[in-house]
Amino acid sequence: MTASAFIIAATWSYGLAAALYALFAARMVLGWQRSARATLLAGAVLATTAWAVGGLYAGRLSTALPLVAMNVADALRYGLWFAFLGSLLRGDDPVEPERASRRRITTAVVALALVAMAAMSNGLPFAALLGDSGPQAELALHLGAAIFGLVLLEQLMRGAATPVRWALRPLALGLAGVFGYDLFMYADAMLFRQPDVDFWLARGAANALVIPFLAVATARNTGWTVEMHISRGAVFHSTALVVSGAFLMMIAAAGYLVRYLGGDWGRALQVELLFAAVLAMALVATSGRFRSRLKVFVSKHFFSYRYDYREEWLRFTRTLSSEAANERLPERVITALADLVESPAGALWLRDDARGFVPAARLNVPRRAEVEPLDGALPRFLAERGWIVSIPEAVATPTRYDSLALPAWLAGLPGAWLVVPLLTGADLIGFVVLTTPRAAIEIDWEVRDLLKTASRQAASYLAQVRATEALLEARKFDAFNRMSAFVVHDLKNLVAQLSLMLRNAERHQDNPEFQRDMLGTVQHVVERMNRLMMQLRTGTTPVEKPRLVELAPLVRRVCAAKSQGGTMVALDAADGVATIGHEDRLEHVIAHLVQNALDATRGKGGVRVAVSRDGDSALVEVADDGVGMTEEFVRERLGKPFETTKTAGMGIGVYESAQYLASVGGRLAIDSTPDVGTRVSVLLPLAESHAAVAAHPEAA
Repeated sequence: MTASAFIIAATWSYGLAAALYALFAARMVLGWQRSARATLLAGAVLATTAWAVGGLYAGRLSTALPLVAMNVADALRYGLWFAFLGSLLRGDDPVEPERASRRRITTAVVALALVAMAAMSNGLPFAALLGDSGPQAELALHLGAAIFGLVLLEQLMRGAATPVRWALRPLALGLAGVFGYDLFMYADAMLFRQPDVDFWLARGAANALVIPFLAVATARNTGWTVEMHISRGAVFHSTALVVSGAFLMMIAAAGYLVRYLGGDWGRALQVELLFAAVLAMALVATSGRFRSRLKVFVSKHFFSYRYDYREEWLRFTRTLSSEAANERLPERVITALADLVESPAGALWLRDDARGFVPAARLNVPRRAEVEPLDGALPRFLAERGWIVSIPEAVATPTRYDSLALPAWLAGLPGAWLVVPLLTGADLIGFVVLTTPRAAIEIDWEVRDLLKTASRQAASYLAQVRATEALLEARKFDAFNRMSAFVVHDLKNLVAQLSLMLRNAERHQDNPEFQRDMLGTVQHVVERMNRLMMQLRTGTTPVEKPRLVELAPLVRRVCAAKSQGGTMVALDAADGVATIGHEDRLEHVIAHLVQNALDATRGKGGVRVAVSRDGDSALVEVADDGVGMTEEFVRERLGKPFETTKTAGMGIGVYESAQYLASVGGRLAIDSTPDVGTRVSVLLPLAESHAAVAAHPEAA
């Protein structure tokens, strides 16, 4: 780049920054707010204006004085920005005047120390003392200041309460751009031993682009009152950011040494070092052991309590209640407990009343086959005491656990560390064995109390799942028993039909017409029994698909079969009345209702069956002049399983009939009066033959 081009670029870049920051400072002075934060903010803007003016003159003049002034102003604005961010981090909680005074003094000292340190590196006495290393030390100080600024911003945004993050976001984005640009520029300068000219020229314009963000931030925060709290997550991420910055500075220093000492191979070695550094950072960032050790370090050195109980409990509950497709609840229990103590693996044993405590789940450990007896020393100790057992401690000093004799398989389990009991009340439903953690953790009262509480929560989850499984199993048996009751009821009717045929066989055994009827009846009974066997295997749902059923022929067959006993059934069946359903099931329902009517008359009354249309419904009425039923019985008991007025009845038929009719869109209506009779109406969806065939082509 020629000298004239350099001067023009510097003038535009730093001149633009100086003009915009000067206008912004004037606007702040016109709308002055009396507060320490407003003062620090105004000072930072004015210092940035001075820095931009210094850059403007440094680009136009060839003397060293403007460059020194620019660097001093740069250090001053950094110090004021740090003081401003520190005041925001401190928040607005009321404190004693003495304590507030100490905080102000501390903030001022830190800011002035940074200013003096950066100014000395540019004022040449410090550089002269270091000789050739002076410029590199100056670059390192600038790089460290940029990293420190990013750390403060990260702390501010993580620690700010949710309602004020919206107001702070523009400030954070703007200053992150300033510090991030400097971080990149000075890291590049350390790698190549001198600042890049293009980066230096663009620095002024880059800072000018931040003005809109600062303007929006001041509009949203007229008083700059911010409620703050510092969480463990904020400290953890800030520490990780500091470690990353320190790592980058080490890589920059190493790159300089490689470039300086590498001779002709220096640049190639520098590229290889950068590639290796990227791989190392990726490895560390994805390392569970590194994160675990960092968490332990932060909890140990920054907080009086090891755990942030709110965060830990929320994470524990999320882990237990998550519905991961590839992870069952027992595995989630191990994961949730292991995460509390940074353990990478574990196994779960659950109680089986028949065999003892059997392996039920595992996490990152080989499959286990050991079974602990119900009356073993370990289960008895866990059930009676509920203690968390440290296996290395129990092996070294058994007296701490009342001379507990650990099972041989547990003492020899590779990496076994803790035994966590799962208690629901006083019952031990299982225990979890966790392996050695990624980072060394002291098992103190806090860890034990947290694991005890969490293990009881996990045990309640497991107990609830077991109870649910037992309930489902009981419901399956209940459904099977209900289905069996239906089948037995149908078998009872078939047996009654065969018994009637056998009673008439002695009188009509030489009658060919009776023999034909008998063969037809036996064939019908066999078909019904085969269907019942199929239903017993498949459940209460009919095997066949619904189809078009003409009701008049079906009712005629039923009435003809029921008239064999001598009692005539009056029939009035209109042709052309059809519905959609299962022919054998509908025949069974009508036959059951007709048989009930015959039983109610006891040969002393009449039974009438009619098939007709009732609006959009097909109607089958079965009426009798029998004993009838009370209104209370019809309302409260009829239709419930095992409720009947018959001495030999099972109370299943009406219930089964109503259930089936409801499944095909029909219903059962009963009108009965004692000593007068009963009328049972079967209402089914009406299906015209041609419409039904069009809607159900498979029935055709």
